Amino acid sequence: MTTEGIEAVFLETHNWGKAAKFFQGLGYELEFSTDHNSGQLRNGDGPYVFIAEVPQDQEPGMRLVLKVPDADAFSPADGTAVVTPFEDTHYGTREMVVRDPDGRLWNLQAPAQQ
Repeated sequence: MTTEGIEAVFLETHNWGKAAKFFQGLGYELEFSTDHNSGQLRNGDGPYVFIAEVPQDQEPGMRLVLKVPDADAFSPADGTAVVTPFEDTHYGTREMVVRDPDGRLWNLQAPAQQ
């Protein structure tokens, strides 16, 4: 089994409100926000953008999230550097982190086990 393309863009910011307004100005609509300065926005049928606020002393990061339909059936190709295996998240999915040859981190996201 392989990935099914880009599921989302995960962004970290120092100001959730300003970041959300920026994307809303680009045509994204707020799907939901949390009570801890984060939320999800979407523009049409494309990947969603999830934004999370981080402390001022932390460099804001960005990751692309690739969709995996079934974590148990997925096996990374030989030579893929797995940083963390699939783990349950607090937001109802399972995620694996892999590193590409240039050192960038990629999240692989699958539905939670049922």
